Amino acid sequence: MTENQLVSVLEQLQSLAIPAKEIMTINDCAIYTGLSTSYLYKLTSKKEIPFFKPMGKRVYFKRSEIDQWLLRNKQGEAS
Repeated sequence: MTENQLVSVLEQLQSLAIPAKEIMTINDCAIYTGLSTSYLYKLTSKKEIPFFKPMGKRVYFKRSEIDQWLLRNKQGEAS
C-alpha cells in the first residue's frame, strides 16, 4: 500500500468517526457538513450558525445543534 493510499484510508476512517463525536472542531464540522472551513468561519463571524468559543480561542460545534441548523427551513412536502 502506498503512502497516498494509507492517507486516504486514514481520512476515510476519521470521517466515519466524526458522526459519533458530540463536540466537533471546525475541521470536524467541515467534514461532517461538507462545507469549507472558511465558509464555516464566515458563518460564525455573522453568528448564522450555532457555535461555542470557550475562552475566546478555538471554535467548537455541538453535533445536535448543527443537525438542527442543517434541517432548518424545510422546503415543501414530499407527495
